[in-house]
Formats: sequence, C-alpha cells, structure tokens
Amino acid sequence: MRPLHASVFLGSILLTPIVVAAQTPSAADWAKARRVLSTTPLIDSHNDLPWAIRSYKSAPMDVDAYDLRKTMPGMTDLARLKTGMLGAQFWSVYVPGEIRDSGFARVQLEEIDIAKRFIAKYPDRLELVRSSAGIREAFARHHLASLLGMEGGHAIENSLGALRAYYDLGARYMTLTHNVTLDWADAALDSAKHGGLTKFGEEVVHEMNRLGMLVDLSHVSPGTMSDALNVSEAPVIFSHSAARALNDHPRNVPDSILARLKANGGVVMVTFVPAFVSPDARRWSASFDSVGAAKGDTAAWRAAHPEVRATLAQVADHIEHIRDVAGVDHVGIGGDFDGIEHVVLGLEDVSKYPALFAELSRRGWSEAALRKLAGENLLRAFSQAERVSARLRKERPASTGTIRKLDGK
Repeated sequence: MRPLHASVFLGSILLTPIVVAAQTPSAADWAKARRVLSTTPLIDSHNDLPWAIRSYKSAPMDVDAYDLRKTMPGMTDLARLKTGMLGAQFWSVYVPGEIRDSGFARVQLEEIDIAKRFIAKYPDRLELVRSSAGIREAFARHHLASLLGMEGGHAIENSLGALRAYYDLGARYMTLTHNVTLDWADAALDSAKHGGLTKFGEEVVHEMNRLGMLVDLSHVSPGTMSDALNVSEAPVIFSHSAARALNDHPRNVPDSILARLKANGGVVMVTFVPAFVSPDARRWSASFDSVGAAKGDTAAWRAAHPEVRATLAQVADHIEHIRDVAGVDHVGIGGDFDGIEHVVLGLEDVSKYPALFAELSRRGWSEAALRKLAGENLLRAFSQAERVSARLRKERPASTGTIRKLDGK
C-alpha cells in the first residue's frame, strides 16, 4: 500500500492524513550526551581505517599521504574524531578471506604495520594501548586510546603460534572468521561445513582465553557463536553486529544467543551498517548485488532504484532490543566506519556519535545506562578477559595443539 500524501475521499468522509512531527532530542538530551562522553571513554570496537589507507587510490599504503589532520575522503580524520567525542578505538587490521596470491600472514603484518604507523604519526592525539587500564589512562591524558583488532581467523593459517605472535604485536581481539568458512569454524555468509567449531577451533578459543585476546563472534555462524559460548572461559564480543530479530540478516545476532550473554558477560557492539540495521536497506542492497552489479551498469541501476537509507533511530532500536533481551550490561558501539560504502542517515562519519546518545537520552536512558553503552560494558568484559588470562597462564602453558592432531586434517 502506498502512503497517503494528500487527502482522499472514502464514500462521503474526507480523510486527511495526520502529520506527526518527528521527535528530536532536546537541549537537555544533548547536554547529557556530551556530559557522558566527556567523562566516560566512548569505545568503538570496529573502524577499518587501516584498510582505507591501504587501498587509498592516490597513494596506497602511504600513511603520510593519508593525512588525518586534513579532511579525508573517508569517514575518519582527527577533527571529526574530536567532534564525535570518541575515547577509544579498536582499529580493524582486516585481511580478506578470499585472497590467495601470497598467503594471509603478509597482508596481516602489513595491516598491523599501517595501523601502528598512523597511530605513531599523531602522538599528541592517538596512543597505542594494549589493555583495559591503558584505555582509561589514555583517556585521562585526553588521547584517543588506539587498539588493534584482527578481522578474520584465517590470518593465523591454522597456527596457534601465529595467534600468539599476533597477540604479541598488539592484537587484542580476533574475529574467528570473516566471510569465508575456515578449516575450523563456520562463517555466517558461507556454507556451514562443521556445524560450528571443530576441536581445533575450540582450542583456538581456549588459547585466546589464555592470552587475554577477546573472542569476536561477528561474522560467524550461529553454530559457531553457540560453540564459542560453550567453551569460552572469558566474555566474548561481537565487534560489529546488530539484532537479528529486528532485521533477519545472517550477520546479526539471534535472540537465543543474546540471551546467553548474561551468563558469559559478553557484549554486542551495535554496528552502523545499513543492510544490517534496516530490513528495507538489506533488500535494496541484496537487489543491487544480485541485479545491479551483475549487469555491470551500476550507475543506471542506482538511478532507477534510489538507495534506501537506514536511520539513526533504527540503530537506536537495535541497541534497545539488545538491552531488552541481553541486558543493559551487554551492549556497546561498533560502527564499522571506513569499512562500508553506504551510511546510516544521521551517522555518516565519526563525528556523529553524540547524536545517537542524545536520541537514547530522549528515549529515557539514564546517564548510568549511557555510560555502560559508551564504554563501561566493553571495559568490564575486557578487564574480565584479562583476569581470566592471568589465571590461565598460571594453570597451563601455551598450547601445542595442531589442526592435524585435533581434527585429523
């Protein structure tokens, strides 16, 4: 049914559409949002700036050319980070699971190198940290705490030794898969070959627990989510996902998994990917991928099929749904800026975080709840993972498990 845009007659009755003005945050809501973000570190768990620098058309991989003191073509630079009041960022050191030219490790090391170089380039603004305490200390110094998060367990190339090496280089979470099912874990957007985690996959989780590396379940299948929750001794995270009950996208988290986060202590960091947030944006994106892109003439297809935009209010809906199912202690922020082509209306770049917090204040969120969402939940999960690590390092040595030994491969 098309919406009514003018009055219509039904029999002898004149029906006039009622226009309801969209509610907007008040000055008090904005003041509350800024008060929270000025005193609690806002932690975003996923930003793909390292890949944006790597693929920068003008000067690929050139950290100096991609000057964050200027307004850059992407979604992230220093001025917008300041306006957005960001307190800590996990920079995603992403490696595509589809590459086959020279192995994953080289690209993974190059991504870590890019991230470390751009963090070091701005010592007055960015600070490399490796712990939950480091986040608080950097925030107290008015620096943006900068951490590394690996996106895709394929980069360990079935080696727990490689996993430990990446931890030593600074990686503090690892997404078990990206979009490709691995020898030991099923991905959300690929075929399920194992029903979740294999025995070696479980050993990867055990070793991450021992190291103190957060287990990231974004991108994995529900079976992998469930298996990881069964074996993890530390809180897990979803670095950039949303609620599947509101939008049935395979990258989102089912309610059955959300309900288990209370016992685990984990956190879903809600993303700003339009296709994950809005069902209509998901359908538009699927049509573009299957029809528009396949035909090659994407400009003509887009002209005939205007983009469907997800909204800030829909992101707030996902946050509230996760709060309602998992609890207010289990939700955070993971925007995925510079890893997306399309953006949410009202959340176009890293300057926009305060608008989301003002909207949640308008909906009745208390300062205490907003502080949990901003960063306290992630800090609690991270520090708990560190405590588990301290215990496990005393109880057992580094694992010598191999995929051949555990899975017979």
